Amino acid sequence: MLQKQNWNMEHPDWEKWCTRYTDSEIMPKARLLYFHGGGLIFGSREDLPQGHLEWFTRAGYEILAFDYPLAPAADLEQIAEDVRESINGVCEKDCRLTDAKLPYYLWGRSAGAYLCLIAAASGRLKVKPAGILSYYGYGFLCDNWFRTPSSFYQTLPSVDASCLDYIPGKLHGEGTLDTHYAVYVYARQTGNWSRLIYKGREKFFYLNFTLRTCEELPCPLFAAHSTGDTDVPYEEFLALCERYQAKRFIESGNVHDFDRDPDNPFTAELLEASLAFLEEHQQG
Repeated sequence: MLQKQNWNMEHPDWEKWCTRYTDSEIMPKARLLYFHGGGLIFGSREDLPQGHLEWFTRAGYEILAFDYPLAPAADLEQIAEDVRESINGVCEKDCRLTDAKLPYYLWGRSAGAYLCLIAAASGRLKVKPAGILSYYGYGFLCDNWFRTPSSFYQTLPSVDASCLDYIPGKLHGEGTLDTHYAVYVYARQTGNWSRLIYKGREKFFYLNFTLRTCEELPCPLFAAHSTGDTDVPYEEFLALCERYQAKRFIESGNVHDFDRDPDNPFTAELLEASLAFLEEHQQG
């Protein structure tokens, strides 16, 4: 039976939470450290579909799903550092979160996958992961798409900059669709997305917050993407896969987060392929 436990992680600067999912009848053999999507602007650690949770926990994988501070209240540097702290905290066996030292994998969807990738590429993880599951992730390897207006989002009703007035100015780790999604739409419609998530010099963005200077990841990579992805270009996926010889999973559709639909036949195939990747690279 699926069990869920929430922890307040007592961060000094903001209220940070983690959710742990396990199967009460199965002893975990490894961990999935999960980071949610939402363009770094919206989303929640509790966004995983029920089917995903049951699939992996029944197979013996404990899932730890983390908050991280959202932009624009948090800068990308703060966000990336918080993610590394979460990963390293588990590796140091925080007794509030873990019962034993187990091998771990990083798992992210969209922006969460991006955060997993740059955390692994940073060289600042105390224990290297056994692998990375990247669902429609990116590394800002291709030019322009993240700095120019999105043709897809420009087909949606126009969103004014006043949407920024309705989200908190202080650090926070959850952004609902009702309040924060409009900010992401505004950012993509205007081409201001990168300016909302990063406040530093452009040179250091490319050096520290893209994968352009990382020739090799410390672990194997599984990457899934739709050919007609409306948020992250398919070319970005191809560049990611070619750079790191990733195990590829391709869905022939035009939905970004295609696995949110349990009736999509590709969802079950994705979970099966993900589990096969985890089993292939099991450590410990």
